Amino acid sequence: MEEIERSIEVEATLEQLDYVMGLLEETLEEAGCPMKNSMLIAVSVEELYVNVVSYAYTPNIGNCKIRVHAECEEEHGSVRIELRDKGIPFNPWLREDPDTTLSAEERQIGGLGIFMTKKNMDRYDYQYADGENIVTIEKDW
Repeated sequence: MEEIERSIEVEATLEQLDYVMGLLEETLEEAGCPMKNSMLIAVSVEELYVNVVSYAYTPNIGNCKIRVHAECEEEHGSVRIELRDKGIPFNPWLREDPDTTLSAEERQIGGLGIFMTKKNMDRYDYQYADGENIVTIEKDW
């Protein structure tokens, strides 16, 4: 089994999103992640990162650490992505799921990205430890 691990720490700004997504895409490609799964993972990471940028440090700017750990062998693999920030404690998984039976006009704004992440990832977790929010998602293929 081959293991690939990459980590970065960036200033939590939208300007760093392309850099974060580039690291993710490069790692998933090297691990042999199928395109459909790569797209689902990328949407989830983008959603989680933008949440850190938008809410963790408001109105200030802090840092976000991203760690991507992939394990792969032949046609199977998995990836675990961890985002860490020292912002306001917030567990995204506790947010109530939106009522998807309502029309877009009737639904409350927000929450759809986290809902999609919960549906598309195989595992997700949140911890608050040593002053850090630690959000983890995992996907197998």
